[in-house]
Amino acid sequence: MSAVPNRDRQAERREATRREIVDAAWEIARRDGLAAVTLREVAAMIGMRSPSLYSHFDSKNAIYDAMFGQAWTLFLAEMKENLALLPEAPREAVLTIAEQFYAFSLVNVARYQLMNQHAIPGFTPSEASYAPSLEVMGLLQDTFHRLGITDGADIDLFLALGGGLLDRQLANEPGGDRWLRQLPRVIDMFADDIGLPGPPLRSTR
Repeated sequence: MSAVPNRDRQAERREATRREIVDAAWEIARRDGLAAVTLREVAAMIGMRSPSLYSHFDSKNAIYDAMFGQAWTLFLAEMKENLALLPEAPREAVLTIAEQFYAFSLVNVARYQLMNQHAIPGFTPSEASYAPSLEVMGLLQDTFHRLGITDGADIDLFLALGGGLLDRQLANEPGGDRWLRQLPRVIDMFADDIGLPGPPLRSTR
């Protein structure tokens, strides 16, 4: 009979507190914007004195770093599930990838801004927090290669077109769909330019 390893309850409590701090920071960011996250506000929300936060995060940017890593880890997990269910038709698959990223982004605009924009002056994610985003890019490249899109410049163009459309939507009509309705048309333009086969998406959407 093997012995059950001793649980490190102190480490578990510490990790639980870190999660609580990050959750509080996200709540503030969703409500008031990323710039509104302060150590004092986070501490007040979880009933902790501000100096006590420093035993878990040594700066506000360290909290942003944990938020950044958490956001990309969540998207990575969701992306892995979604990629297993992609349509076989290349154009439909590319459109579905874009739509899935849009759906994830629109749920939490502050999260999208931290993940994809230089929303916090002076903040640069750590190597560990940045790693999930690199894995996302690796999965995207592998998927596009299977769809016949192998030129890195074409993948860059897809990211620029999709990201630009989403930025326009969030900047000018949050909660609406004026620019998002253009997504099938944009993907058709992209697919036509790189010679991706399949019927036009505008005829089916």
